[in-house]
Amino acid sequence: MENKEPLSPHIQIYKWHISSLVSISHRITGIINIIAITFICLLASLLVFGQNSYEMINLFLISTIGKFFILGITWSFCFQVLSEIRHLIMDLGYGFELKTTKITGLIVIFGSVLLTVIFFLIGKNFL
Repeated sequence: MENKEPLSPHIQIYKWHISSLVSISHRITGIINIIAITFICLLASLLVFGQNSYEMINLFLISTIGKFFILGITWSFCFQVLSEIRHLIMDLGYGFELKTTKITGLIVIFGSVLLTVIFFLIGKNFL
């Protein structure tokens, strides 16, 4: 006997929403941030070993990969902070209307990119 009922929600008919995208991204950035904090602590602990370790860390951070790493971590932290603020507001009982969740989701997405650019410009002494 074969069950012919569709799975719910079926992957082929499910429409992605901003809220689901922000929710999934929030979980992913949380994992990335834990790994990043661990990596940053390991880099900081290498500084105890002297000038050679510092130069090795500095070479990594000024390389293209290092700059991409810093930019990605900065975006990840900005996204996480804005998403946490969104969740805090929702925990207080506000912002559950469909229009409001779309707006706050877009604020989290675009706000994290904007904050990353601002931090980049501050780091480059443009601001």
